[in-house]
Amino acid sequence: MCIFKSSATHLLLLSLFSLLSFASEAAPIYSAHDCTNGSYYQPNTTFQANLKVLLSSLVSNATLHDGFYSTNISLGNPGQVKGLFLCRGDVTPTVCQQCVTAAAMNITRFCTNQTESIIWYDVCMLRYSDNFPLNNIVPGMNLKADDSVPNSDLTQFNDLLSSTLNDITQKAVNSPSDKKFAAKEANFTSSMKLYTLAQCTPDLSTFDCNRCFSSAISALPNCCSGKRGARTLLPSCNIRYELYPFYNASAVSTQPELSSPSSGKSNISIIVAIVVPIVVAVALFILGCCFLRKRASKKYNSFRQDSSNLYVFLYHVVGDDLIDVESLQFDLATVEAAANSFADENKIGQGGFGVVYKGILPNGQEIAVKRLSVTSLQGTVEFTNEAILVAKLQHRNLVRLLGFCLEGQEKMLIYEYIPNKSLDRFLFDPVKQRELDWSRRYNIIVGIARGILYLHEDSQLRIIHRDLKASNVLLDEKMNPKISDFGMAKIFQPDQTQVNTGRIVGTYGYMSPEYALRGQFSVKSDVFSFGVLVLEIVSGKKNTDFYQTGHADDLLSYVWKNWTEQTPLELLDPTLRDSYSRNEVIRCIHIGLLCVQENPSDRPSMATISLMLNSYTVTMSLPRKPASFLHGRTPNRLKNGLDSDQSTNCSIPSIPWSNNEVSITEVYPR
Repeated sequence: MCIFKSSATHLLLLSLFSLLSFASEAAPIYSAHDCTNGSYYQPNTTFQANLKVLLSSLVSNATLHDGFYSTNISLGNPGQVKGLFLCRGDVTPTVCQQCVTAAAMNITRFCTNQTESIIWYDVCMLRYSDNFPLNNIVPGMNLKADDSVPNSDLTQFNDLLSSTLNDITQKAVNSPSDKKFAAKEANFTSSMKLYTLAQCTPDLSTFDCNRCFSSAISALPNCCSGKRGARTLLPSCNIRYELYPFYNASAVSTQPELSSPSSGKSNISIIVAIVVPIVVAVALFILGCCFLRKRASKKYNSFRQDSSNLYVFLYHVVGDDLIDVESLQFDLATVEAAANSFADENKIGQGGFGVVYKGILPNGQEIAVKRLSVTSLQGTVEFTNEAILVAKLQHRNLVRLLGFCLEGQEKMLIYEYIPNKSLDRFLFDPVKQRELDWSRRYNIIVGIARGILYLHEDSQLRIIHRDLKASNVLLDEKMNPKISDFGMAKIFQPDQTQVNTGRIVGTYGYMSPEYALRGQFSVKSDVFSFGVLVLEIVSGKKNTDFYQTGHADDLLSYVWKNWTEQTPLELLDPTLRDSYSRNEVIRCIHIGLLCVQENPSDRPSMATISLMLNSYTVTMSLPRKPASFLHGRTPNRLKNGLDSDQSTNCSIPSIPWSNNEVSITEVYPR
C-alpha cells in the first residue's frame, strides 16, 4: 500500500512537472517566409490534396526523426509534392513539433495556392515544392539587429566573427552526428561573449553543405556589417550570431562528463583517475600550441605563395597584351603613405573582402585602395579575377585600374578615385535624387549601355559582368557612369553563348530568372540586370525594396501594370515631373520592359539597345510580361512578426563604395 502511494505520488509530481515544463516552453516565433516560384495550383485538385497530406505527415513526424524529416506525396499524378522540416539542433522534440505545427498552419496562409513555399521560425524551417530536389540555396533572407557594435570595437569584432563563423560551419559540416549542426561561444570582451550557430539539412552532402554555408557567410558583410546580431536563412542551411545566448548551451555541449569513482576503488585508482587526464590535457595543450604555430606559419606562407602566383599570372596575362606588369605594381610604403596608414578617416567602404580606403599619391592624384583582409570571408579568386579583367579593360564607362600591391601579406588593388561614389547613393536618397535631373539620368543610362556593350562585344575578352546594379555604377565629377566590381565577372570563349553553373553569384532583384533558378547565364543575363537598372533610374525606386499595397509586389510588375493601362508616365520619379523629355522617358521604359522579359531570346542585345537609345528610327517590338519569379519576395512583408530584427533580401559582396546592396558570392571557409 505504501509502495502504491509512493508511486502514485511520483506519477502525480511527474505529470505536474511535465505540465509546467510544457507551459513554460515559449511559442515559436515567426521569422520570414517566401513564396518562391510564382506558380499556383487550383483549389480542389490532386496537388492540394497531396499538399494537405504532406503537411499532416510533417507534423506527425516532428517528434520522431531527431529534428529533420523529408518526404514526398503522390496520390495520383500530376500533383506530386515534396516537403521537409528542419528544427534547430538544440530544441526538444516537443518544441520542434510545436514549431512545425505552427509552420504547417501558416505556410498556406502566407503563400495561398503556391506550388512552392518556404517559412522560417526561430527554431524551425518548413518548405514544400513541386520541383525536385530540395537542396537549392536560393532564395534567402537576412535578419539583423538594430544595434551596432561600437566603432572602436568593430575591427576586433569582425576578426572574431570571421574566424568563429569559419570554425563553426566546418564543425557543422564535419559533425559526427546526423544533424550537421554546431554552436559555439567565443570571448569578445572581458564581459561579453559572441554566440554562433550553424546548421545544414542533414540530407546535404559535405560539398553542398559547405557551399550553402559559404553563401550564407558571404551575405553577412554587406547586409549586416557591424550589427550586434544577424541571421542568414537559406532553404538548406542557416547561420546566426548574437552577443547574447540564444540557444540551449547545455543541449549542444560536447564536453564529456567525468564519472565519479565507485566506492570500491582504491586511493591509487582515484589518484590515477585524476592525474592521467591532467597529464593528457597538458600533452594535448602542448601539441595544440605546436599545431597552431605550424598552422599560422603555413597560412602565412600560403598567403605569400598566393601573392607570388598572382604576380606571375598578372605578368603573363597583362604583360604580354597591354603593358609591362612592373608599371602596374605599387610598393607597400607608397600605398600606406597615400592612405595615411589606412586610418579610419580614410575608409570609404567595406565588404566581405576587406576595406576600401581613399588615398592621395605624392603627385596629388587621388586613388581608391581595395585592401584584401588576411581573414577575408572571400578568397583570392575574386581578387585575382578582378585584377586580371580590369587591367585588360579600357573604356570611359568602366572604372580604371591603376595598379596593384603584392607585398608580404598584403594584397591590394589601386583604382582611380571616383568622387561622387555610387549611383544608388543619389538615386534612392530622397534629397540627393534631386541632383539627378532627366538629362543626367538619360546620360547615365546611355553610358552604362556603352560600358556593357564594350564588355560583351568590343573588348579583347567577351565578359559577362553578372552583378550589374546601381551600387556597382560609380559617378565621376561630371556624373558620367563608370561600371565597377568585376570580381564576379565571367570570361566567355568566342564560340560560347550560354554557360550553366552551380555557383550562383550576383544580387537578387537584378538576376535573370534563368540564372537565379537554373544557373544559366549569358549576355542576356546582363541585359536583364540592365533593364531593371533602367526602370530604377526612371522611377527613382529600388526594385528589391519596392512595395505598394494594392498595386504590385515589385517594381517590374508595377511598371507592367502602368504600361498595360497606358499610364507609363505614372512611373516617373516625382522629382522629374517639372522637366523631362516625354519621348525619352517612354522609350526608356519600353527598353527596360524589353530587357526584363522572361525568355532570354526575347531580350534585345546591348548593340540593339544602344541603337534604340541613340536613334528614334529603330523599330521596337512590343514587350511581353516581365519575369515573375521575384513576386512575393518583398522585404517589407517580413517586418511584421519580427521583434527587433529587420529583414532584407539575401543577395549577395561587391566593391563597397556603397553597401546598400548585398551580393551573393560563393566562398569556402578556411
